[in-house]
Amino acid sequence: MILVTGATGKVGRKVVSQLLDVGAGVRALTRDPDSASLPAGAEVVRGDLALPGTLDAALDGVESVFLVWPTLAADHAAPEAVAAIAKRARRVVYLSARGVTPDLPQAPGSIPGSHALLERLIEGSGAEWTFLQAGGFAANTLMWSGQIRETGVVRWVHGAATRALVHERDIAAAGVSALTRPGHGGARYELTGPQALTQVEQVTTIGEAIGRPVRWEELTPEAARRELVAQGMPEPVAEAILDAHAAMVASPETVTSAVEEITGRPATPFRQWAADHAADFR
Repeated sequence: MILVTGATGKVGRKVVSQLLDVGAGVRALTRDPDSASLPAGAEVVRGDLALPGTLDAALDGVESVFLVWPTLAADHAAPEAVAAIAKRARRVVYLSARGVTPDLPQAPGSIPGSHALLERLIEGSGAEWTFLQAGGFAANTLMWSGQIRETGVVRWVHGAATRALVHERDIAAAGVSALTRPGHGGARYELTGPQALTQVEQVTTIGEAIGRPVRWEELTPEAARRELVAQGMPEPVAEAILDAHAAMVASPETVTSAVEEITGRPATPFRQWAADHAADFR
């Protein structure tokens, strides 16, 4: 039995489906089973990682866990939750982030710092572990979908920031490989897509996928920061995101072959991701 947390998210939902496809026993953790809408064959259970006391039933009889952590929001519960998981499960595959190192401090509002905290706790838990250190999610470009549908213009910041965006399907496939095949214990995989594109190029590619031009309009960092904070994002998190994108203008993300190494097939190009999600932008 494999427990999938974050089971209703972009990656977790695909992990559930792909595990079922290979015949694995799947239990899906969600705060609201009634609205989960997960595939038939998955056992859906109620639980919340931020409340470790709710995890006992979900962990009963579990051999492995695919762990998607509610970054920052539940860090206070991380030591107890990881200990509870390691007490029951033999293996943990954790969806971390590229650039996380063991000595990275847990600064307030730091998403990489939150991932570093979880990595340290998992390493020290006694469970066999694999860390999937994913780069930028292609699915993060869905934040532009409303603008593209309504105006055909993306107004955002650092258009020259260059990322090797990875398809959520490839992240899930890497997780399924690590959960079901031997040889991945103690490994850190930096997962990326097969090509680095600027944000302007990403927008152009989305336009090609939906059959109409999409234009980029550059915002100032100050305007972008105000927009993120107005959406409810804590200012330190907004600052960190904008600083990271600014850094990717001067130092573009590099491409790795980790997806192919762990799954046996090449990573999916962003062009294919855009085609897969064209309906979200029309």
